[in-house]
Formats: sequence, C-alpha cells, structure tokens
Amino acid sequence: MGRMIGKALREGRIDVVASEAFECSRARVARAVAEGRVFVDGVPAGKGSLPVLVGAKLAMEPPDLAEPSLAKEDIPVRILYQDRDLAVVVKPSGMVVHPAAGHESGTLVNALLFALDDLSGIGGTRRPGIVHRLDKDTSGLLLVAKNDAAHLALSRQLKDRLMDKRYLAVVDGFMKEETGVIAAPIARSCRDRKKMAVEPEGREALTEWALLENMKSCALLDVKIHTGRTHQIRVHMRYIHHPLLGDPIYGTKSGLQAPRLMLHAYAIAFAHPASGEKMRFTVLPPEDFTLALRKWRVNPDHLLCYPITDHL
Repeated sequence: MGRMIGKALREGRIDVVASEAFECSRARVARAVAEGRVFVDGVPAGKGSLPVLVGAKLAMEPPDLAEPSLAKEDIPVRILYQDRDLAVVVKPSGMVVHPAAGHESGTLVNALLFALDDLSGIGGTRRPGIVHRLDKDTSGLLLVAKNDAAHLALSRQLKDRLMDKRYLAVVDGFMKEETGVIAAPIARSCRDRKKMAVEPEGREALTEWALLENMKSCALLDVKIHTGRTHQIRVHMRYIHHPLLGDPIYGTKSGLQAPRLMLHAYAIAFAHPASGEKMRFTVLPPEDFTLALRKWRVNPDHLLCYPITDHL
C-alpha cells in the first residue's frame, strides 16, 4: 500500500502542516502520527506538535484497511462509469458519504463496498475509495478510486487544481452581475465551532460562479470550485449575501422555501489516473431539484438544457 508523499509549504506543527500538504483533516493526521504512520524526512514524527521547517519531505502511510471492517450493504447506488481504476457514482441528496459518529450505516461507502469489487485503502478504514466528498444534502457526481495508485494520482490532480468540478446552485436573491469570483479564506467559525466561516486565518478558498438565470426572488448559478474546503460553496455564497436555498446551516429563515439543499454536482472532468485520457461526466439534477426550478422560474414551461454550456 503506497505512501502519500508531500512537502511542507510553511513552518509549523506537523499535524497542521501535513493536513495542508495532504489535503486532509488535522484529526486524521493526528491519528496517523499517534500510530507512527507520519514521517518527516524519513523519520517518524512521534508527536503532533513536532515543529517542521519549510521544504521538509513528508510522508503518511495509509492505515490497515482490514481492521475494523465496514459492513457491506445492499443499497442501490447509481454507477455512471467504472473500470479497473475508478468509478464515477451519483450520490443522492440526504445520503452521508462515509460512516461517522451518528451515521454508522446506510452511507455511500457501505453501498460501494457491496457494489464494487475493489476500493483503495488510502482513505482509511472509514473512507475507502473516497477521493473527495459531498455534503450529506448535496446530490451529484462523486469520484471513487479502486486502487491506491489511482487514488494517489487523482488526489494529486485535486491538490494541483487540475480537476474540474461544477455545481448547479440556487441562491437567494437577484444577482446583479453575470459572473463573479469569491476568494476568501475558510476556517472553522470563531463564533460557532460547528460551522465553517470566512476567517482571516483560514485556508485559501476560491469559487467562481456564472449566472444562468435570475428568477423572481432567487437565481440559478453554475459554480466552479478551485479548492475543496468544507462547505465551501455554502460558506462563500452566504459571505456575498446570497445563501443557498434550503441550507439548514447557512441559509436564512426568510425567503423561498426549498425542498432540499439546492446544490447539485452536475459535472466533473479529470485525467484518467492510468492512461492520462481526459474524461468528463455530467448528470442531470434529480426530480426534487428540477421540480423546484419549475416552481420558481418566470417561465416554468422552459427548462435549461443539460449539460450546461461551459460558462466559466
């Protein structure tokens, strides 16, 4: 099972620096340090507070996937594409991606363990095969790695911003501009630790959006993210005073009522980890999303054609 290899981009504690280098949570790195799976210039880190200098060579070994094992569950999951290296699946709104506290079963990972023959182990015992995540209430395309080599290659594309991920978003209010760029760092909120927020000391976050159509009191956007921060689109749209409709965390109580979080990952493009072939997949939003669009549109008999023209 291959190591994740990286380089320290700034001075700091190993648990902080490595989480940035490997694009994973600080808690995950802390566990790996405690288990002796994190190395600095070839030497085990030993403790999470170990100081690291700029340019230090970092490595993190994946955990043993065999223990503990997750349950395989016969849950229907739509597989748009798969080969020996990867799968592209469609996650429904309301499904958690991987087991966590309060969600030990019924997750996408449980379904994938039943539906697919192989999953990479780099994501750990709780996240086998998961290259990137979607929020529970977000629907759409998710990329899954079936072996460690593919996982590392796809993760590098994410880190180097070579993977194109697009979303349909319905936001509150009328958009005055045709396009916009939101460059605002995101971190855990200083006021509410259960939320993310734009914070000066946060990690870089970059979101582009293009207006598809203004409706009576909301707008349909095509959104592209260049970074993958937790709740990035939701936090950024709230930051510019256009929160997503149906957002139970960052939304507003006034305005239109939505049947769900109005965010759908409709397109993803990347280079195949083995062949280098350029691949692009699109998927229509589910019925609850399109029915809401029909309800809110000025002309409900005319829906946008998908896949969307490249606006960004």
